[in-house]
Amino acid sequence: MELASAPRQQALPYSNSSSNNYTTHSSYHSKPISPTQVQLPPHRPNHRHLHHRPHLPPPPPPPPPLISPPNKPKRATTTTSDILRLMESLGLAIPLDIYACLVKEVTDAGEATGAVELLQHISRSGLQPGLLFFNRVLLMCVSCGLIENARHVFDKMPLKDCNSWAAIIAGYVDKDNYEEAIDLFIEMQCWGQNIKLDFPCSWIIVCILKACVETMNLGLGKQIHGLLSKMDYSDDLFLSSSLINLYGKFGCLEGVDSVFDHMTRRNTVVWTAKIVNNCREEHFGEVLDGFREMGREGVKKNGFTFSSVLRACGRMEDDGQCGRQVHANAIKLGLESNDFVRCGLVDMYAKRGLLKNARTAFEMIGGDKRTTACWNAMLTGYIQHGHCIEAIKILYRMKSAGLQPWESLLNEVRLICGSTNLENKREGMCT
Repeated sequence: MELASAPRQQALPYSNSSSNNYTTHSSYHSKPISPTQVQLPPHRPNHRHLHHRPHLPPPPPPPPPLISPPNKPKRATTTTSDILRLMESLGLAIPLDIYACLVKEVTDAGEATGAVELLQHISRSGLQPGLLFFNRVLLMCVSCGLIENARHVFDKMPLKDCNSWAAIIAGYVDKDNYEEAIDLFIEMQCWGQNIKLDFPCSWIIVCILKACVETMNLGLGKQIHGLLSKMDYSDDLFLSSSLINLYGKFGCLEGVDSVFDHMTRRNTVVWTAKIVNNCREEHFGEVLDGFREMGREGVKKNGFTFSSVLRACGRMEDDGQCGRQVHANAIKLGLESNDFVRCGLVDMYAKRGLLKNARTAFEMIGGDKRTTACWNAMLTGYIQHGHCIEAIKILYRMKSAGLQPWESLLNEVRLICGSTNLENKREGMCT
């Protein structure tokens, strides 16, 4: 059967299956159509189908070009000098509240140069500030380390309160001028300034007690203790700790016990201070008693507590039994890895001749965390028990670590090893 031919149309290019070249014909009927041929409607060639390419999704669009963010302008910093110069250039008088803001800013920043310039500007302004503003200026000078300027301001103040005295006394203590701090405290008493247990009066007392320790003035410290006893300071842990430290530095354990027993509540710092003082005075039995009582009261122990107790255990003739118990307690509380505890373990085991245990504790301490005390404790243990070769090894390790042992220990090693020149002494030549 023969299909009717399509109406004559404009010839379009088509693709030959055997070639990719296009061929143009003037008519589709230039050649007769055989009975078996079917004329297809004209179409554009599809190269994808001709080459049998699989259908692939279109490629993703290219990423947008990277655009660097614009540079943010740097925030301009305005100093106190800039503000003062600006106000002067505008011919404006600076009110007291602006001065107060500038004083606070300089105090927080601790800028000594800005403080001096601000002081000069305030002095030229002719203002007559009140007590509160004077105290702020005084605190600014102390915070910036300008103790001479602070004293000048303090002496010019027509009125003074506890804040004024506290600032100037704390400033002198911070500068290690303890004698002047004590003189100011005595002058404060002459002014009739009442001492109370609240801040800042309590801070004045703490500073003066520290000055008493540094100047070895136990008499004044006892007078302050008597003054505090009239005001019932038993609830103030800060003041009580300062008093315990005062008596402990002078080896006055009766005073330590008096303060300690007077307290209504005790924390870790107070208990540890009592233990440290007993250990310093070689009351090792009382050290262990205090350590046990501390546990019964449920007070938390820290590395400093264990360090002092282990030192006491190392000097008790019990073959290291109490030291092992304290070590077990440190493990139970998770404090064995504390550097102070490990150093205390080295000292305790070395003193008791348990050198393997001491060496184990010593090696567990990181190289950069071994203090000179730890090295000397390990060295002392080897010297005391006649381990000459191990002592020389420790000396060379100390030298490699950049540390210098005590001269007394070097002399002991020389005596034990029979040599006066350790630098030329080789390992194994000890006689």
